Amino acid sequence: MADHGINKARRRFLVGATSVVGAVGVVGVAVPFVAAWKPSARARAAGAPVLIDISKLRPGQRITVEWRGRPVWIIRRTPEMIARTRALSPDILADPDSRQQQQPAYVSGELRSLKPEIGVLVGLCTHFGCSPLYRPEPDAAEPGSDEWSGGFYCPCHGSRFDLAGRVYTNMPAPTNLEVPPYRFLGDAIIELGEDGELS
Repeated sequence: MADHGINKARRRFLVGATSVVGAVGVVGVAVPFVAAWKPSARARAAGAPVLIDISKLRPGQRITVEWRGRPVWIIRRTPEMIARTRALSPDILADPDSRQQQQPAYVSGELRSLKPEIGVLVGLCTHFGCSPLYRPEPDAAEPGSDEWSGGFYCPCHGSRFDLAGRVYTNMPAPTNLEVPPYRFLGDAIIELGEDGELS
């Protein structure tokens, strides 16, 4: 009878130990499986789409996010900024109609954006890849031009871009700032890296 009691205790111990080891195994398999659903750092660097919440972006402000290892600027333009950009003479811009394909085909017009108030630009000068300064006001000191209506100024070699990222004439930068592929998922979310019309 005593041996029978020992066998029962041993059996319970073995069942319990096996259950614990099995549970640990299930967790060990599940964690990498679930983690595999998230985009890796390599996938993000390769261009996996990035969601950006712009609900707190105030008029006149700019935020910077990273996509494909590059800075991307999201700007909320004020009505005054939009008016100044639209009023620029095409003669002072090297490529006012963006004919050099620095943007997706569905982004058109002088503001180069899906919504007039929201600008999305890769924040690298097209000359040597420096990051221009954000100077949205017409009285910004660096550019030193009466025609300056606010925009981006690259202090490295003096290139100037308007608030739509269009380069001024006779600048070292050969083309406008790039507009990356993007689309809106509602009013406050931008999906960067996915082509698409305004949704």
